[in-house]
Amino acid sequence: MNTGDTAWVLVSSSLVMLMTPAIGLFYGGMVDRKNLLSTIMLSFATLLFVTIQWVLVGYSLAFGPDVGHCIGALSWCGLAALSSVSSYAPTIPHMAYMLFQMKFAIITPALITGAFIERVRFSAFMLFTLLWTTIVYDPIAHWVWGEGGWLRALGSLDFAGGTVVHITAGVAALAVCIALRHRARAVDGRFVPVSVPLTLFGAVLVWFGWFGFNGGSALGANGLAAQALVTTNLAAAAAALTWMLLSRSERGPSAVGTATGAVVGLVAITPACGYVDAFSSLLIGAIGSVVSYTSIKLAGRLHIQDSLDVCACHGMAGTWGALATGIFASKAINPAGVDGLIYGNWHLLWAQIIAVVAVWSFTFVVTYALAKIVDRLVHFTVTERQQRLGLDIYHYGPELPESAIATNGTLV
Repeated sequence: MNTGDTAWVLVSSSLVMLMTPAIGLFYGGMVDRKNLLSTIMLSFATLLFVTIQWVLVGYSLAFGPDVGHCIGALSWCGLAALSSVSSYAPTIPHMAYMLFQMKFAIITPALITGAFIERVRFSAFMLFTLLWTTIVYDPIAHWVWGEGGWLRALGSLDFAGGTVVHITAGVAALAVCIALRHRARAVDGRFVPVSVPLTLFGAVLVWFGWFGFNGGSALGANGLAAQALVTTNLAAAAAALTWMLLSRSERGPSAVGTATGAVVGLVAITPACGYVDAFSSLLIGAIGSVVSYTSIKLAGRLHIQDSLDVCACHGMAGTWGALATGIFASKAINPAGVDGLIYGNWHLLWAQIIAVVAVWSFTFVVTYALAKIVDRLVHFTVTERQQRLGLDIYHYGPELPESAIATNGTLV
């Protein structure tokens, strides 16, 4: 047991926890005033629900003893029978590792909320979150990170969650948007931001928390953690600058676009941050920004109703990051990893491609089915009238001051 490693992982867990409400602020600043509170509350409530789910069953399914290379056994439900130290991280307490992984499970469904924030029914989303985390996130976490998981055995690499967190969140967002196309929609999904400074503040908090997200995945206070922090910062900066240049060609630099670019860079570097050098991280961030920017344009042409472009920013950037890991990974950076394509190893890129295809396919099919089931049971979305009034009044009206509500029922 190493006290320095333990302290670093506990601090990193706290940093990643901060990212979930920060996502609420980041999303909240980009929506209409009438949906601000409900947007933030979706992220906050996800923190509550998934915490309980993870302790009761999620951690066991994701990291428990392997069953068929696809899922963990239920022997660790309720954190029963946990050893004091885990083989996943032998220098820290098992509880510290469980706590760190909990924060990853929490933020993933919170990311999905950006796809339908102005129309989702709160109770329906919470039901969906519990089902989705159990049926989609937990098995995929086991495939990629769990001992015995089939993608881990194949040799696929994901240092900090590009595949497990960002591809699953982005693809789930796409699947839900397609599944709910038949539902009435009062707005076109593009908002006049209520507070650009709030979005920028949220982005800064997300960036700050990401140091725990990526650096903490080294599971120790060591050189690998430092390398992950450096590559993370470089990729975010490169992506933000690239997005700024792309948006300038249309209408001048956009503050929201630049903040979005920074988040996209963070997403893209996440699976590779502990395997690549500084120059590679700059390329990964810059190319990731182009990939997401182009994907947003394509989604608009296809009329995909992804309100805040979750699939483009997380699904596509995460996909690029996973593939980039197969290209740029170097054993000189991380001896526990393997060399990528540019060092003559085709196998890693092939393993990354298989992982991307498998995670995309499983996540889309299962999420689409879950969205349809939840919609049939409790109606996933609110009515068109409730959308026009805003979800803040619909969900939290009694808590709002009377001065915030105009005579026609909308927020002022």
